[in-house]
Amino acid sequence: MRPLKDAQLGAFTFFASALPHDVCGSNGLPLTPNSIKILGRFQILKTVTHPRLCQYVDISRGKHGMLLRRKVLQIAYEVLEGLEFMNKHGMVHRALSAHNVLMDCKGNVKLAKFGLYHMTDHGADVDFPIGYPSYLAPEVIAQGSFHPSDSSHDEAPLPSGPKTDVWSLGVLLFELCAGRRLLQNIDISERLKFILTLGCMDDIVTVLAEEHGCLDTIKVMTIICVYVFSRATPAELLGDPVFDGVSCLYTPFQKPVSLFSSSLRCAHLELPEDISDLCKDDDEDYLSERAIDEVYHLWCLAGGDLEKELTNKEIIQSKPPICTLPKLKDVAGEAYYPLLEDEQSSLPQSNSSNELSATVTLPLIIRERDTEYQLIRIILFDRLLKAYPYKKNLVWKEARVDIPPLVRGLAWAGLLGIEGDIQAKYESIDKDTPIPTDRQIEVDIPRCHQYDELLSSPQGHIKFRRVLKAWVVSHPDLVYWQGLDSLCAPFLYLNFNNEALAYACMSAFIPKYLYNFFLKDNSHVIQEYLTVFSQMIAFHDPELSNHLNEIGFIPDLYAIPWFLTMFTHVFPLHKIFHLWDTLLLGNSSFPFCIGVAILQQLRDRLLANGFNECILLFSDLPEIDIERCVRESITLFCWTPKSATYRQHAQPPKAACDNGFGKTATYYSSDYQDMPKTDLSREPLALCDLKAEVSPRISAEDLIDLCELSLAGPAKRTKAGKPKIIAVDIRSVEDFSRGHISGSINIPFSTAFGPDGELLQCPATGVLQNYRGRVIVVISHAIKSAFASHLVKVNFPRVCILDGGINKLKPTGLLTVPSPQI
Repeated sequence: MRPLKDAQLGAFTFFASALPHDVCGSNGLPLTPNSIKILGRFQILKTVTHPRLCQYVDISRGKHGMLLRRKVLQIAYEVLEGLEFMNKHGMVHRALSAHNVLMDCKGNVKLAKFGLYHMTDHGADVDFPIGYPSYLAPEVIAQGSFHPSDSSHDEAPLPSGPKTDVWSLGVLLFELCAGRRLLQNIDISERLKFILTLGCMDDIVTVLAEEHGCLDTIKVMTIICVYVFSRATPAELLGDPVFDGVSCLYTPFQKPVSLFSSSLRCAHLELPEDISDLCKDDDEDYLSERAIDEVYHLWCLAGGDLEKELTNKEIIQSKPPICTLPKLKDVAGEAYYPLLEDEQSSLPQSNSSNELSATVTLPLIIRERDTEYQLIRIILFDRLLKAYPYKKNLVWKEARVDIPPLVRGLAWAGLLGIEGDIQAKYESIDKDTPIPTDRQIEVDIPRCHQYDELLSSPQGHIKFRRVLKAWVVSHPDLVYWQGLDSLCAPFLYLNFNNEALAYACMSAFIPKYLYNFFLKDNSHVIQEYLTVFSQMIAFHDPELSNHLNEIGFIPDLYAIPWFLTMFTHVFPLHKIFHLWDTLLLGNSSFPFCIGVAILQQLRDRLLANGFNECILLFSDLPEIDIERCVRESITLFCWTPKSATYRQHAQPPKAACDNGFGKTATYYSSDYQDMPKTDLSREPLALCDLKAEVSPRISAEDLIDLCELSLAGPAKRTKAGKPKIIAVDIRSVEDFSRGHISGSINIPFSTAFGPDGELLQCPATGVLQNYRGRVIVVISHAIKSAFASHLVKVNFPRVCILDGGINKLKPTGLLTVPSPQI
């Protein structure tokens, strides 16, 4: 037994067995290294939390092996509590010994290394035996060592059960009562004989009781003789009357209620009358109140390297210097108790508040590595998510700043509006019965983000298969298309130990951004999407659009994998996380802006090359600056009228439109698809007609909104003082004088362009040149796209057409007639 003292973090190392070289599995792919298998199985151990178990925080696959963090009657009871909890999770310790029964500073037992047997597949993935011979049960010793590569064994022995740990506990308790010296110099066979006959040795029990003068000793020896070596289970032992005087001292452990469940969640949120009294004690160790996984995450951000610590100290178990976390000791106490209201906090500011304000303006990759900044963001999101969905709008607000990587999985779930008992729904789905899609899923999974150690592990493949199959089974009107596995990958990675949440997020994400993309016949949906994307290229970058159209490099050749997988097929996970942090704040049209932003990063190379070179360029996509891509996507989105990306095959309006992000976001507007339709809305357009138009259409209501025709205030203007939008009426002078949009300019079609499509010089076109770069809305009697096409040909950006023409506006009473000249 060893006390933990004030240590909060421990570690141990071991080597995984090496696999033979140049050997492939039945699928023709290289065998998965045992270290990857162990890494996958380890993940579930992070969720096994109990007062009697040392919590696992992380595992690192290093060059030199695996790294993990991590009154007698009362001891017996507490050890049994830990063992019983493990058994409920289908695990046994198998390595129970005096080395692995630790005690914290309060004297409470915590079992260490309890996951070693599980993560190594019952010892199959390592070359050393799991457990200490002095404590192993007779049947474990009898079966000897086993390794899958050992040809002397016909089959693997059955895994150890709970009674194996009970035997080890008995030996441990006997040593505590009798002293280790009694058994220390006895070899294994004689030791076993001694223990097996212990139940008949009443004299030993009597002598020990008299020596210790303690009734508890007699009780413990009774447990050893009657129950332990007769092989009762931990649950049976805990129910024995011998523990009646001990069990009343302990409160039964209850696992905290998860965020998404049918159970009620509550928290003590009462604040003192004087809020400034909350953090008066400057010596208070607020950091110690945070969860161990948070502290470990911050230590890693601060430069903590567990393998380096172990190497420097030349020991297996060490206590990494948590106290060296930079600046965290100077963080003001109020930072640990943020107010969850829109108003500014009245608490005194941290000494480093100015530095934090400056940090927000730094690149995202720097913010994610700033320890103090991440501490404050993690605490804030933790409070907001615990108040979800009540504080949903504040989650949206803070997510616009950034999302801490440690809480990204739950934050995404909040942004997607996940609620309810997701576990019960997931468990109700049949994920075992064979279906025709199984074969394709089996082929796709070993090729999906397999550079990642977690997703490439056998456990990762199993979870991949279950989540994908659950989605296919629960969406009978849709089918599995290649690419669905890539869509699943970010959600599975972030929720590796919560398949139900990964499934729920994926099920909410697809209808929002990929509505009907997974129909059996999705050609009409894809073609409409690509056509709108082509119009968006022309709208934002006409020069690039003209060049790509001239060489025949159309979006069909490169953009289908982009949008079918929302870029997860073309970018690694770490880039997808940053991209989707913003994508989830936007509506279904935001992916168009991402696609245009990617093209603009490649703009110079695309303009300088022909068709063949562009094909080669996209066969191996160059490095894309994701932060720049996100930043430019937001700018493009701001300049895109809502109705310009209207799609007939997009998700239909919801019964109750949730415009939460529209109310809280500064740069996102509500999804046009969700807005109630009126006589001024865009009309559905046949695909062939849509393809015939280079520029997008916008609705009459969009034009009215952008020109603020229904408001008393001035027209919307840019920082330069010019209107953001200019309406160009191409009707004849006579028709224009009978009624037109206030503020529009009249450029009759016949006077604007020459025979070769060049823009003629005249006062009206001179005015148009002054508004280059603003949104240009072409208005005519009917839909005439030729004028807009000519503008695009001469590289005018942001050109669109009024859907329905001037006739749409006549019933509104917004057309003006110029006063007669006197």
